[in-house]
Amino acid sequence: MTAAVYENRELSWLKFNERVLEEAQDKRVPLLERLNFAAIFQSNLDEFFMVRVGSLYDQMLVNPKKKDNKTQMTAKKQLSAIFDKVNELEPMKDIAYKNIMLELMEHGVEQVNFRSASIEEQKYLEAYFKKEIKPLISPLIIDKKTPFPFLNNKQIYCALQIQSKSNIKIGIIPASGQFNRVILLNGGKRFILAEDLILHYAPNVFKNYKIIDKTLFRITRNADITVEEGLYDHDLDFREVMEELCKKRKKLHPVRLQLSETFSQPALEFLCKKLELNEEHIFYLKTPLDLSFAGDIADICNDPSLKFDKLVPQKSESIAETMNIIPQIKRRDILLSYPYESIKPFIQLLNEAAKDPKVTDIKITLYRLAKNSQIIEALCDAAENGKNVLVLVELRARFDEENNIGWSRRLQDSGCNIIYGPRDLKVHSKLLLITRKIGQKTEYITQIGTGNYNEKTSALYTDLSLMTANPDIGTDAERLFDALLNNRLIEESEHLLIAPLALRDPILQMIDEEIEFARNGEPAYVGIKINSLCDKTIIDKLIEASQAGVKIDMVIRGICSLITGVEGFTENITVTSIVGRYLEHSRIYIFGTEKRRKIYISSADYMTRNTIRRVEVAAPVYNEKIKKRLWNMFEILLRDNVKARIQLPDGAYVYKVNDNPPVDAQRFFFEEAYKKAERKAAAKEKAKARAAAKAKTNSRKKQKNKENTNI
Repeated sequence: MTAAVYENRELSWLKFNERVLEEAQDKRVPLLERLNFAAIFQSNLDEFFMVRVGSLYDQMLVNPKKKDNKTQMTAKKQLSAIFDKVNELEPMKDIAYKNIMLELMEHGVEQVNFRSASIEEQKYLEAYFKKEIKPLISPLIIDKKTPFPFLNNKQIYCALQIQSKSNIKIGIIPASGQFNRVILLNGGKRFILAEDLILHYAPNVFKNYKIIDKTLFRITRNADITVEEGLYDHDLDFREVMEELCKKRKKLHPVRLQLSETFSQPALEFLCKKLELNEEHIFYLKTPLDLSFAGDIADICNDPSLKFDKLVPQKSESIAETMNIIPQIKRRDILLSYPYESIKPFIQLLNEAAKDPKVTDIKITLYRLAKNSQIIEALCDAAENGKNVLVLVELRARFDEENNIGWSRRLQDSGCNIIYGPRDLKVHSKLLLITRKIGQKTEYITQIGTGNYNEKTSALYTDLSLMTANPDIGTDAERLFDALLNNRLIEESEHLLIAPLALRDPILQMIDEEIEFARNGEPAYVGIKINSLCDKTIIDKLIEASQAGVKIDMVIRGICSLITGVEGFTENITVTSIVGRYLEHSRIYIFGTEKRRKIYISSADYMTRNTIRRVEVAAPVYNEKIKKRLWNMFEILLRDNVKARIQLPDGAYVYKVNDNPPVDAQRFFFEEAYKKAERKAAAKEKAKARAAAKAKTNSRKKQKNKENTNI
């Protein structure tokens, strides 16, 4: 296969983050939201260095000859290409931030430094530093004889080169911590960042020394922890293993050094030697080293024109508010589409199950949860009400390990049975199974989702949640939970597609079916909406399908290791990436043309980590009305010409431009949700009016009958 059809996974991800940065540059996006996108870009990059760069760094040391299976790049080559691309993106972010702050000045919001502050403000800042900051900082002087201090991941520090006759001395001051980072001036919208104030007064902290140079800096540490085999040899609970690994992560090797100013070369070399970093790991920024204060700026600026208009998840048109939800699910399948529709019906389902005397068992897989989780509350209530509650808590959900450890203890204390899943596989599926006993009969209510059981992200991410009473799907779900409980894997499944052994092969088979139709001269189609595509086996099957004449449309938000439009290979494939107000997170698989169309929703992307290294679930959609709804949603996503970018044959992404009326898919879905809610409210009012009129008519009839009786 020609290398021209493959894209390196890491470089493709950087292209995605570049699309996030484009939102910070887009004049159509409200100003404070642009600032937020710049912060998201930086936060994404932080995690990328912590996980992906960290992993490649380890690979370069342990297995330097290993190559990416698509582009044949070694870890060293990938790191070099990554650093080049990041050095291209960072100045773009600097310019975007500068332009945003210039425009914010027109609205009274201004970031100042000490020199640009007024004399009155400088007096205030001097007093503020002495009272609020200086007592909380612990400066250190480091030289060749002094042990280098441990520096926390992503924390900001001030470094000073101090004059010394014999050797280089470095003064280090923590510049982020227990004090407020955003310092407001005169109670208004002008502000200074604490690290800039510390940098200004740093010479005063080391007042007995001559200062040669100073800068702010920040390190990023490798965070790619793995569950080491050796830990299993000890008599430890898996929860204790994960607690130890979380502690270990905080001390892993640095992979990046960011500086706010150029620093004297001898001092920089000294710093790099202590951190074991070389020149290519150094990045100079003209923006603050951490943009997470964007939310604070949004809070101090009350101008609604600078923010997105408020859009509220609506009540689902398909759910009657006056009825319990379990009987409604038994009557027909229900699909919720977040954030356009509210997650409340799902929480209602859990709360009903917790109280329903016919419910005997509740089983659920948990990956990431909201801070104040109503899902946890409902599960605890169910256990306390005597239900058998089995909760698989994935303790290896990256950066949520400590939260999930805490939740697992809370659930266990409430009487839930806790399991952690297979030893070597993460459980990423979003699956709930409720078992009811009606006499001798067993009933299942099954929910399959594309996103986490998280109330907060359900209002920020686009996700799907299918609730069904289909007994076949319930049986498959029961078999999966039984396998997880007994540390087994599902090798075959009748209805659900279940990774790692029974998801990828059925997908390949369904693509093969479309290839056969195409080769027989019949229309053939594959539609895919996922977050990432880098499973080479699936990629190669898609190339084969394209070559056979199968039309393939893909909506892929992030990584795409397949390049489309390459003559003779991928000319029948289109890739659309939508980056907008909400994070596109739902996964939809479509196979076949209208009359024989199969549609699945899933928790799994087409990445090898999902298809063969995790427990994932894809659910078939059997309800024709829901199938039609999902197809219509997919078509709208393909029609987006406002927030959609299309991939070109050279791998670049450009905004989709055509002469069609503007379609912002996310806005379209919200407007549809509002219209449906209005229709539902209007219908409710009409029904109420009809009931009142009927009651009035009946009252008149009764009165008339009474009068006739008296006569």
